[in-house]
Amino acid sequence: MSNPDSLPDVTPLKSKPDPEHQKPLNTDDIDEEEEEDGDENDVEYDDEEAKGEVFGEPNRLKPQSREAQFRSEKLKMDSLLQRMQSGPVSVRVHDVIIKGNTKTKDHVIEAETEVLNNVGSMQELLKASQIVNLRLQALEIFDSVKITLDSGPPELPGTANVIIEVVETASPLSGQIGAYTKAEARSSTVEGSLKYKNFFGYGDLWDGSLAYGYDHSAELSAGVFLPRFKGLVAPVTARAYLLSQDWLKFSSYKERSMGLSLGLFSTPYHDLAYNLAWRTLTDPSQMSSRSIRRQLGHNLLSSLKYTFKFDRRNSTMRPTRGYAFVSTTQIGGLTPDSRSLRFLRQEFDLRYVVPLGFYHAALNFGVSGGVVFPWGNGFSSRPSSLPERFFLGGNISPVCALGGPTALWGFKTRGLGPTEPKRQVNNENADPSGVDFLGGDLAVTALADLSFDLPFRWFREKGIHAHVFACAGNVAKLTENEYRNISVQKFVESLRSSVGVGLVVPTSLFRMELNYCYILKKLDHDRAKTGVWLTFSAAS
Repeated sequence: MSNPDSLPDVTPLKSKPDPEHQKPLNTDDIDEEEEEDGDENDVEYDDEEAKGEVFGEPNRLKPQSREAQFRSEKLKMDSLLQRMQSGPVSVRVHDVIIKGNTKTKDHVIEAETEVLNNVGSMQELLKASQIVNLRLQALEIFDSVKITLDSGPPELPGTANVIIEVVETASPLSGQIGAYTKAEARSSTVEGSLKYKNFFGYGDLWDGSLAYGYDHSAELSAGVFLPRFKGLVAPVTARAYLLSQDWLKFSSYKERSMGLSLGLFSTPYHDLAYNLAWRTLTDPSQMSSRSIRRQLGHNLLSSLKYTFKFDRRNSTMRPTRGYAFVSTTQIGGLTPDSRSLRFLRQEFDLRYVVPLGFYHAALNFGVSGGVVFPWGNGFSSRPSSLPERFFLGGNISPVCALGGPTALWGFKTRGLGPTEPKRQVNNENADPSGVDFLGGDLAVTALADLSFDLPFRWFREKGIHAHVFACAGNVAKLTENEYRNISVQKFVESLRSSVGVGLVVPTSLFRMELNYCYILKKLDHDRAKTGVWLTFSAAS
């Protein structure tokens, strides 16, 4: 498959014979000439200037030599280029001709060529052809795409035909291993997957995957992607999954989910998805705290999630200029079942990168926040759903974690926030100081990261660079009337913070950081340490 970042394969306009110089053939003259000469294929030329003229047959179309045709085409092309440089050259698309699709339905390709119908000049036609080429390659069902611009019918001057020639993939089955961010798991994962392309000819992509996440999650899933389904303007995605997450070490429970995620609407800036899942929380250790025990059991998740995102940074792994913003709104409880979780969840994340102009240095600022709250009768006195709460910390870099408050350098997974002592049991091996991290309904984080090149050529060629960073964050409880006990002053005074310096090694799959972190502030039960940390992060 060709590289989607390369320029499209577009062939310029082909000229056609001028109809004014074409005369109807006189069959009587042709027959007489054939009887006299005996061979209609013998055409002789007296000299170079006479080439293209057939003597004795004034009514025949005059053939031209290849050299004369090449000179004529070159003059026309030079004239067209001069006109394009001086100003817009008026042209409109008369027809789009599709060739080479033996399995793919025509309407799948036609849906990606709608931009051609709005062009009004040759310059716009060339730009639109490039967009169409990239869109067709992005479907991942063609090995190559070639677009040829041809002149329109002689009776319709100022028109062009667009000829699209595709070569369908010769190997529809493929496999890969990589690092991804899954919406269902809300985490970065390393996964192996199998993909089958264009099974029904609708540009459909079928895949099955087995994933393991950095936050102790495992997922088995299968899904389908349809670029255009029943005339819808946006792609449709559907995914069935089995998800298991082990939080015994941090919060004394295990989570298992079986569900379906359906992508309803997706554009470069907007995404709307529906999620339906049957979720079970268990405590095999039987040592969970009282707050955790109240959340154990079965419940139904029926939620609608809307995400607005734009990212103008030049890189997600090492941004050196640009800005990004993400806002996510989720509402749960869209079924009348009493076991359906009813909640409202809002997150945002803002990033801004300032280039400094030396050693490829850049200063990356970021602030993120989120809040979750139950809705319905007596919502202020009810607890929020445990899996929907905010937990900070983990083995990921805040630079790559775009989407909401998640990570702080130097703090372990679920390493800060409200806690509650675990259940006391008569066991000599039990930890009497053990606590469960309960998460929070309100979370805020902020970061500052200064990245710069090292003065060694080998490091620069490999993209290895250094950074100095600082971060702060906090998480608090609002539900069960706890919002009455919180104030801005208390929230700021309990902010956790850390600073550090490290070495960053970017790869095609993830960003690896070897950091030395110094904890500036933490509370008694927080799990954080001053020392060396090794983190792995996939791009969000």
